Amino acid sequence: MPVGQLGRRALFAAASAVGIGLAAPAFAVDESQAIAPVRDLIAGLVAVMKAGPSTPFEQRFALLAPVIDRTFDLGGILRESVGPTWETLPADRRQTLMDAFRRYTVASYVNSFDAFDGQRFDIEPDTRAVGDRQIVQTKIVPRKGDVHELDYVMSKTADGWRVMDVLADGSISRVAVQRSDFRRLLARGGASALAESLRAKSAALSGGAG
Repeated sequence: MPVGQLGRRALFAAASAVGIGLAAPAFAVDESQAIAPVRDLIAGLVAVMKAGPSTPFEQRFALLAPVIDRTFDLGGILRESVGPTWETLPADRRQTLMDAFRRYTVASYVNSFDAFDGQRFDIEPDTRAVGDRQIVQTKIVPRKGDVHELDYVMSKTADGWRVMDVLADGSISRVAVQRSDFRRLLARGGASALAESLRAKSAALSGGAG
């Protein structure tokens, strides 16, 4: 999913709050809170892009994984995607799913942001409030071609503001897409089927490395 091409596929993979209201007021939030994690994430993505496909996938994965860990609420995203079934799962099944989901999430970003060609990432200085969440708006500006919008849905956690969803083109929610997929797999084969699907997707994204 090369960002250099900025296709729809890249936007879906890079994206994740359904029902975002366009009329919500915009106001500035202390950058150290809601915006800073997005800046951190973008810096990590640019580093991975500059490493490029000539760098082994696992090295790029290792470079980006700690950035994803500190900027995303992976546990919250997984719980929201799985839904009520999450509370019924034993601890070992939850951990298996968490491990597989983390691997899949990082692999999807490494795969999506795989080459640097002078792209610019712009962050709007003001955030937009939607309930208790904040929307941080960004744009990917290529040297040539269309500008694409990625909006980060930020949630306040015990560890500070974290990404809970990413909206491609300002409206396409990754969490909504994966929620439908995850719950279908759970209904058909339980947590084992979902974990296996995530592992298979990770391996495909990494060219067999994972």
